[in-house]
Amino acid sequence: PVQGRDLRYNLTITFEESAFGVKKEILIPREENCKTCGGTGAKPGTSPVTCTTCGGTGQVRVQQNTMFGSFATVRTCDACNGTGKIIQEACPECRGRGRVNKSKRIVVNVPAGIDNGQTLNMRGEGEAGLRGGPAGDLYITITVKPHKLFTRRGTDLYLDMNIPMTVAALGGEIQVPTLRGTVKYTVPEGTQPGTTFRLKEQGMPRLNSNSKGDLLVRTNVTIPKRLSDEQRDLMKRLAVSLGDKISDARPAKKNIFSKIKDAMD
Repeated sequence: PVQGRDLRYNLTITFEESAFGVKKEILIPREENCKTCGGTGAKPGTSPVTCTTCGGTGQVRVQQNTMFGSFATVRTCDACNGTGKIIQEACPECRGRGRVNKSKRIVVNVPAGIDNGQTLNMRGEGEAGLRGGPAGDLYITITVKPHKLFTRRGTDLYLDMNIPMTVAALGGEIQVPTLRGTVKYTVPEGTQPGTTFRLKEQGMPRLNSNSKGDLLVRTNVTIPKRLSDEQRDLMKRLAVSLGDKISDARPAKKNIFSKIKDAMD
């Protein structure tokens, strides 16, 4: 008996499907045992007979006599192609092969937390074995589509998030997107650009575990591009109180074309 050939399949899933798990139905082309003859290759009602050339071993011994002596070699039997059996009446369905090409639908259970490039092994879902051998396996390699917000490293997720300058300076509450919805987070007073906050258990699940990684949020402090006269005066007073040197020049007035461009930005 010879084990069937292993098969490989590439399956693409979304970032959310890798986080929560998913069931996917795939179509696998493969060789299966012929149901008409049961994989023997013989016409129903008949059976393969033992090869008389090799006596059922599938191999023949050849004796060669040379000037240096006598040598014996073993080779595959040409009469039965190494099977040890001769099919006298071939099955009309598989034409004596004992196997037929089929496409089978298989449901794949993708576990939560699977990562890009990991492989699932489905035993016995490969091609059928020869001469009663076991079927091969099916190896499914997972490709995870990238997310527009999150980057994954192991089980941790990373997110770059803009916060207003005033919230960074004074502290305040922000809404942080996660894979499971939006959560509130209180930004401490005096937060600097590039500061990273860690939200526990808001990352990816660990395979075959109930625990999860974390979500790491890196802050980007946004500076307003335009200020009203009142806002500008307030900023000046803040600068003076902090001892910062600032420019007294006011921004140049914009022409109509610049205003149109700003409106379109």
